[in-house]
Amino acid sequence: MLTATLLAMLAQTAYTPPAYFGVVVIVLLVAGIIGWIIAAVLGFARARAFGPSTRWFAFASVCLIIYHLQFLMLAVAAIQNDPDLALGVGAFFNLFVVLASICAILGFIRLTDPS
Repeated sequence: MLTATLLAMLAQTAYTPPAYFGVVVIVLLVAGIIGWIIAAVLGFARARAFGPSTRWFAFASVCLIIYHLQFLMLAVAAIQNDPDLALGVGAFFNLFVVLASICAILGFIRLTDPS
Protein backbone atom coordinates (compact mmCIF):
# COMPACT_ATOMS: atom_id res chain seq x y z
CA MET A 1 0.00 0.00 0.00
CA LEU A 2 2.81 2.38 0.88
CA THR A 3 4.60 1.62 -2.39
CA ALA A 4 1.45 2.30 -4.40
CA THR A 5 0.97 5.62 -2.59
CA LEU A 6 4.57 6.66 -3.26
CA LEU A 7 4.27 5.72 -6.93
CA ALA A 8 1.06 7.70 -7.23
CA MET A 9 2.73 10.73 -5.67
CA LEU A 10 5.71 10.44 -8.04
CA ALA A 11 3.43 10.15 -11.04
CA GLN A 12 1.72 13.43 -10.15
CA THR A 13 4.87 15.52 -10.03
CA ALA A 14 5.63 17.36 -13.23
CA TYR A 15 9.16 18.10 -14.34
CA THR A 16 9.84 21.13 -16.46
CA PRO A 17 13.18 21.23 -18.26
CA PRO A 18 15.43 24.28 -17.90
CA ALA A 19 14.67 27.25 -20.14
CA TYR A 20 17.79 26.75 -22.26
CA PHE A 21 16.97 23.12 -23.14
CA GLY A 22 14.96 23.85 -26.29
CA VAL A 23 17.45 26.42 -27.56
CA VAL A 24 20.40 24.07 -27.07
CA VAL A 25 18.63 21.18 -28.84
CA ILE A 26 17.62 23.32 -31.82
CA VAL A 27 21.06 24.94 -32.16
CA LEU A 28 22.81 21.56 -32.06
CA LEU A 29 20.39 20.02 -34.57
CA VAL A 30 20.84 22.91 -36.99
CA ALA A 31 24.63 22.85 -36.52
CA GLY A 32 24.64 19.08 -37.17
CA ILE A 33 22.58 19.46 -40.33
CA ILE A 34 24.79 22.27 -41.64
CA GLY A 35 27.98 20.36 -40.82
CA TRP A 36 26.80 17.19 -42.55
CA ILE A 37 25.59 19.17 -45.58
CA ILE A 38 29.08 20.66 -45.91
CA ALA A 39 30.63 17.19 -45.54
CA ALA A 40 28.29 15.74 -48.20
CA VAL A 41 28.96 18.57 -50.66
CA LEU A 42 32.72 18.30 -50.19
CA GLY A 43 32.56 14.51 -50.49
CA PHE A 44 30.60 14.51 -53.73
CA ALA A 45 32.71 17.34 -55.16
CA ARG A 46 35.95 15.47 -54.48
CA ALA A 47 34.72 12.02 -55.43
CA ARG A 48 36.02 12.34 -58.99
CA ALA A 49 39.53 13.17 -57.84
CA PHE A 50 39.81 10.74 -54.94
CA GLY A 51 37.78 7.78 -56.15
CA PRO A 52 34.69 5.86 -55.09
CA SER A 53 35.63 5.68 -51.41
CA THR A 54 34.97 9.39 -51.08
CA ARG A 55 31.52 8.93 -52.59
CA TRP A 56 30.65 6.34 -49.94
CA PHE A 57 31.65 8.77 -47.19
CA ALA A 58 29.44 11.40 -48.84
CA PHE A 59 26.54 8.92 -48.82
CA ALA A 60 27.18 8.41 -45.10
CA SER A 61 26.94 12.19 -44.67
CA VAL A 62 23.59 12.24 -46.48
CA CYS A 63 22.31 9.49 -44.18
CA LEU A 64 23.27 11.57 -41.17
CA ILE A 65 21.50 14.62 -42.62
CA ILE A 66 18.33 12.52 -42.80
CA TYR A 67 18.99 11.34 -39.24
CA HIS A 68 18.98 14.95 -38.03
CA LEU A 69 15.83 15.70 -40.03
CA GLN A 70 14.09 12.82 -38.27
CA PHE A 71 14.58 14.56 -34.94
CA LEU A 72 13.03 17.70 -36.39
CA MET A 73 10.07 15.56 -37.49
CA LEU A 74 9.81 14.20 -33.94
CA ALA A 75 9.70 17.78 -32.66
CA VAL A 76 6.90 18.61 -35.11
CA ALA A 77 5.00 15.53 -33.96
CA ALA A 78 5.44 16.56 -30.33
CA ILE A 79 4.27 20.11 -31.04
CA GLN A 80 1.21 18.83 -32.93
CA ASN A 81 0.60 16.24 -30.20
CA ASP A 82 0.39 13.49 -32.84
CA PRO A 83 1.43 10.17 -31.29
CA ASP A 84 1.05 8.25 -34.59
CA LEU A 85 3.57 10.48 -36.35
CA ALA A 86 5.90 10.46 -33.34
CA LEU A 87 5.89 6.67 -33.08
CA GLY A 88 6.12 6.20 -36.85
CA VAL A 89 9.17 8.43 -37.15
CA GLY A 90 10.65 7.48 -33.78
CA ALA A 91 10.58 3.76 -34.48
CA PHE A 92 13.16 4.17 -37.24
CA PHE A 93 15.31 6.88 -35.62
CA ASN A 94 18.46 4.78 -35.73
CA LEU A 95 17.96 3.40 -39.26
CA PHE A 96 19.99 6.11 -40.96
CA VAL A 97 22.82 5.78 -38.45
CA VAL A 98 23.04 2.10 -39.39
CA LEU A 99 22.97 2.97 -43.10
CA ALA A 100 25.64 5.63 -42.54
CA SER A 101 27.86 3.10 -40.80
CA ILE A 102 27.44 0.67 -43.71
CA CYS A 103 28.37 3.44 -46.16
CA ALA A 104 31.42 4.35 -44.07
CA ILE A 105 32.49 0.69 -43.90
CA LEU A 106 32.19 0.41 -47.67
CA GLY A 107 34.17 3.63 -48.01
CA PHE A 108 36.97 2.25 -45.84
CA ILE A 109 36.98 -1.01 -47.79
CA ARG A 110 37.24 0.87 -51.08
CA LEU A 111 39.91 3.11 -49.60
CA THR A 112 42.21 0.21 -48.80
CA ASP A 113 41.40 -1.85 -51.91
CA PRO A 114 44.20 -1.33 -54.47
CA SER A 115 42.01 -2.29 -57.45
